[in-house]
Order: sequence, then structure tokens, then C-alpha cells
Amino acid sequence: MSESVPVRCPACRRERLYTAPSYPCACGAPVTPVLDPRAAPAVVVHRAWDEQWVTQRCGACGRQGQWPHPELGCPCGTVLRLPVTEPPDPGREPETPAPAPAPAPTVPPAPADGRRAFPSVAIRTALDAVTATALYLRRLGYGEVRRADQRPTAGIGLAARGLLAQVDPSVRPAALRDVECLWLTAMTQSADCVYFSLAGYADEARAGADRLRVPLFLLDLTGIPRPVNAAAAALDAGGA
Repeated sequence: MSESVPVRCPACRRERLYTAPSYPCACGAPVTPVLDPRAAPAVVVHRAWDEQWVTQRCGACGRQGQWPHPELGCPCGTVLRLPVTEPPDPGREPETPAPAPAPAPTVPPAPADGRRAFPSVAIRTALDAVTATALYLRRLGYGEVRRADQRPTAGIGLAARGLLAQVDPSVRPAALRDVECLWLTAMTQSADCVYFSLAGYADEARAGADRLRVPLFLLDLTGIPRPVNAAAAALDAGGA
């Protein structure tokens, strides 16, 4: 279970409690980045894609995967990247499973509207969830999908011309605040927005998304987004 740890901002010296999110391993067990209390958090000045991911070993099966690096936004405006360490050895060295052959991409049937089908990506890590979302957005007609300039409240942000997307690979359902923050950020950029979640949505989040007309998609483990509300069904049917 994730534990809350105190984090002090080096800019304003204020202290806040932070709880690292958990992500689903391919074996089904939750993987939570282990924060290193001996190291100081780093201030994020410039973002690099490689620095936003951390490799963590699953304590249940020993498999290593890449997950979003824990970050904390301070009210003073400073963004802190929190140091992590490997989880403690449970007492025995886990057996390294033989690498399984990569499954062939699953190509769904071509939709009736003539849009090209897209190869799905089985979701085992957060990077897989981002890749599956980017492939789906391209299928909808959004070109040049890239990482968003501003990191969202949860998960990973993607952007395309006129669109802001949020990919949430955590094991908790997306909350109303997550949907509202995405909508507000998109409004400031005069863009549409769409939310992709691996664990679904709280009832309040779904009601808020319907009110704000934010499309909600559920990412299943085969990498195919499923529309959750009417706005998502319309986007899936009509494309960009």
C-alpha cells in the first residue's frame, strides 16, 4: 500500500504530504514507485521525455516496467520530481521469466465510415497505454500527436492540433477533479479535450464529463479504447 511521505519545497520551504500512485503490472499486482527518503526532490525546469519515466520492479512477479516518474506540484508554482529507489528484496531473488515472443498486433475490422483500422497495442505498462492512445487518435484523424507541454493532474498528457488528451494508467478511477482540470486546461488553449482511463471513472467524474461534454474512453488491456459516454461515442463515430 502506498504511504504518504512529507515533501518540502526548496523554493518556498512549505511541506506537503505526497502519496505515490499505483499502476497495474501485467501480472495483475499493483506497482507503486518507492520514494527514496534519503534523497532530495529535484526542481523540474526543462522536461525531457526520458526523464518522465522510471523503471520499477513488480514485487509480486519480478517483472520490470516503465511508469510515470512521481512528481508533485507545489502551490508556489514549483514542480518537484521525487527520487525513487528499488523496492526491498522480499527475501528471495525472483526468477526471471523467459521473454515471451511479442504478440502480433491485433487489427480490428475496418469501420463502416471508411477510416483505416489501427493496430492495437497490448497494455502492460504506462508507455503502452500512451502508445495505444496515440495510435487511436491518429486513426480518428489527429496528426502529429505529441506530448503535451503541461503535465496533467494525473497520468500523461498528449496534444494534437486542436486537441488535448489525458491518459491515466493508474489503478484508481479518474475523479471529477481530473476531468474538470483537463477541461479547464483545454479551454485556456482553445482546444477540445478527451480523457482515456485504464481503471474507469467515478460516478461524479462521468456526470461532470457529460455536463462539460468531455469524451471519456476506457482503455482495455488489448489497447482498444471503448467509449464510455455519448460524447466519446460521437467522437469515435465521426472522428476529428
